[in-house]
Amino acid sequence: MNVTIGTPLQSSAFKVLLLGCGELGKEVVIALQRLGVEVHAADRYANAPAMQVAHFSYVLDMANPKKLEKLIDQIKPNLVVPEIEAIATEVLVKIEKNYNIVPSAKAVNLTMNREGIRRLAAEKLGLPTSHYRFADSLESFKSACDDVGYPNFVKPVMSSSGKGQSRVKNFSEVEQAWQHAMQGGRVNQGKVIIESQIDFDFEVTLLTVRAKNPKTGHIETHFCDAIGHRQENGDYVESWQPQPMSDKALKLAKEIADKVTTALGGYGLFGVELFIQGDKVWFSEVSPRPHDTGLVTLASQFQNEFELHARAILGLPVNTARYSDAASAVIYAGHDAQNLSFQHLEHVLAHPNTELRLFGKPEGFKKRRMGVAVARGANIQEARQIATQSVNKILICTQEL
Repeated sequence: MNVTIGTPLQSSAFKVLLLGCGELGKEVVIALQRLGVEVHAADRYANAPAMQVAHFSYVLDMANPKKLEKLIDQIKPNLVVPEIEAIATEVLVKIEKNYNIVPSAKAVNLTMNREGIRRLAAEKLGLPTSHYRFADSLESFKSACDDVGYPNFVKPVMSSSGKGQSRVKNFSEVEQAWQHAMQGGRVNQGKVIIESQIDFDFEVTLLTVRAKNPKTGHIETHFCDAIGHRQENGDYVESWQPQPMSDKALKLAKEIADKVTTALGGYGLFGVELFIQGDKVWFSEVSPRPHDTGLVTLASQFQNEFELHARAILGLPVNTARYSDAASAVIYAGHDAQNLSFQHLEHVLAHPNTELRLFGKPEGFKKRRMGVAVARGANIQEARQIATQSVNKILICTQEL
């Protein structure tokens, strides 16, 4: 196997088009840049985080099939790397005969829609999942909630980071949950998934990497140590690695992750979310790209999740080894404003085992993720404490425009 990467901005350039330019995409761009890749970044708004470090950037509605296809044909990238859900995935299916889609058009199309991935996991692969139903109208939604039972969780089939999600405790909350879901979907397809509540002990993200063996050229599956995380309203607040769990549960988790990522195919890193109760494991979701809870790997692994993704999609060998217990904690804007400033950073970084990532988003909302603190510790408890204390030291201010 011979991997060749040219020189950016010259005729030999190896071009990657990143569709979605949030904080995770920004770290992917940095990893690709270090390997000599020419990066083109697209999103719906200007000055998004990944655009700030890419060679070229483009602003467009990527849910518009004509505009998306025109951009791809204009750039003619070696790889198209989707990073968000709001994409006209049918275009990727259409053009795959001419362009390499990461990890594959099939994988992107299935995982961008909760219905596609849940039916694959539960109905085709036979993986254990929560009891679920889909609904595309208020009436069918009411019936599905009664069938699944209460409490249940409602999510738009197309959304991320907790948008449009809610926990429905009884029938009186059904209509409100439906309206919230309709407003929160990335692409409003008018359909939701209703899931029964599983009494799990904890959730984990199992970062799973499909990469070529440099000697044989065959695809091999690699696993990072399990990542534990805490969520609020469907959005992660802190994460840590490794998450303690039984050997049997870890074995089952790896088997489930291997089955679903093999079925999706392609190369790259997948974030597989699982529920754990004792030795029991249930599949929840999978993202065919770096995962927000995996930001902890910036402090814990020799190759973080972004470097792993970059290496894998380029056909390079990977190393998922961890060298430290670590944790991450989210920095929220706390304001609905632009032109934010971050103070007291010297107090945070005075701790030798702490690092910061400020994402550079041009606009903040009270609960918008603007950065993350990551910390190493002698154990995960210490790392979590350091990361949380670091976030609490930061003062975020607004300024007059």
